[in-house]
Amino acid sequence: MGTIQIRTAIPGPKSKALMDRRNAAVARGPFHATPVFAAKADGAVIEDVDGNRFIDFAGGIGCLNIGHRDARVLEAVRKQMERYLHVCFSVTPYESYIAVAEKLNALTPGKFPKKTVLVNSGAEAVENAIKIARAYTKRPAVICFEDAFHGRTLMAMSLTSKPHPYKAGFEPMASDVYRIPYAYQYRSEAGATAEEFAHHLEDAFKRHVAAENVAAVIAEPVLGEGGFVVPPRDYFAALHKICKKHGILFIADEVQSGIARTGRWFASEYFGIEPDLLISAKSLGGGMPLAAVTGRAEVMDAPGVGGLGGTFGGNPLSCAAALAALETVEKDGLLARSTEVGRKFEARAREWQKKWEMVGEVRGLGGMCAIELVRDARTKEPADAETKELSKYCYEHGLITITAGTYGNVMRILVPLVVTDAQLEEGMDVLEAGLATVAEKKQLTQAAV
Repeated sequence: MGTIQIRTAIPGPKSKALMDRRNAAVARGPFHATPVFAAKADGAVIEDVDGNRFIDFAGGIGCLNIGHRDARVLEAVRKQMERYLHVCFSVTPYESYIAVAEKLNALTPGKFPKKTVLVNSGAEAVENAIKIARAYTKRPAVICFEDAFHGRTLMAMSLTSKPHPYKAGFEPMASDVYRIPYAYQYRSEAGATAEEFAHHLEDAFKRHVAAENVAAVIAEPVLGEGGFVVPPRDYFAALHKICKKHGILFIADEVQSGIARTGRWFASEYFGIEPDLLISAKSLGGGMPLAAVTGRAEVMDAPGVGGLGGTFGGNPLSCAAALAALETVEKDGLLARSTEVGRKFEARAREWQKKWEMVGEVRGLGGMCAIELVRDARTKEPADAETKELSKYCYEHGLITITAGTYGNVMRILVPLVVTDAQLEEGMDVLEAGLATVAEKKQLTQAAV
């Protein structure tokens, strides 16, 4: 499809017409990062209904690590469509579900027997992970983290930190959920160690919930919606040690950080941990809806027969797509490519940080990288309005981006790992030009005051 090409103003007339129809027919709740409507996509490029082309730095919020319309995925789905679309694994099981489970059992960290259950989405996987943990431990409580995002269904929403827009107005939340600070070094006391951050867990046992009542601690190895925060390398090892001491299961939510996003199959590998349960989704399906809970065999088998399942979980088309997507990661070297994408972005972003005080922090693992924007480097006041301006500048100039962070001041990068070097550089050129424009506007405003 080539690189970016703007033919009409953004949004164009066809996108505007579709937005009018959307507003009349669709509930207002769903949010849009851009006002443009997709017509087709390939690799790391999206074309809208008005013929405008965009480099995609959002990847369907991390669902397209292998790119849009991967050839292996398309072929696998076509073949499966010729056989059957749906029969329900709970009625007449099929081999591809088993094959996906076998593959995930082999890929997830942990030198112990594992089993997997397949569901439709990350939130559904979170719900099931908590069910499994409670069934195994016979304990009710769950500990999660500030700035976390785990989904929008009841338990997942209760584990999610940010009230607006995810929780406010939907109360009451699920019970026996307790929250502790994450190791967010940029916004924490200077010099705090991994052990000091991990000590918040022991404090929770004294202040909020008895350790013997806690079934699980659930954490994102790299915060997703919370701002792509990467904790110290030994942080999760310290947390895991505390969990083992008290017989608490450790659940790694790798919905966004998994399937090559960080340069490893799963970010847990960076931290040297073997989660008792690991949740995968998003890019697992190569563009099709699929999620999984993979964990210790004895833990996964705690729920009785019929205790786990669903009508569409592990849909045949999604299973076929997942097997092809995992093959693409392996055969096309996307783990190494993720590391290279992250290296290129970080090198460029470090230059922005030197040039503009607004770029408060550059961070990430592999291709899961971000910049946090602030109004003042000393106070670290979140530059949320400026981040929105930057995002708008980007899509008006041919780059699709999405923001993140509890304060809405993080620009995150989820570009498909098949992006070409030229496309990656062009996308970063747009980001750089946008930063320059927003910074100049800020200076002019300050001068006028």
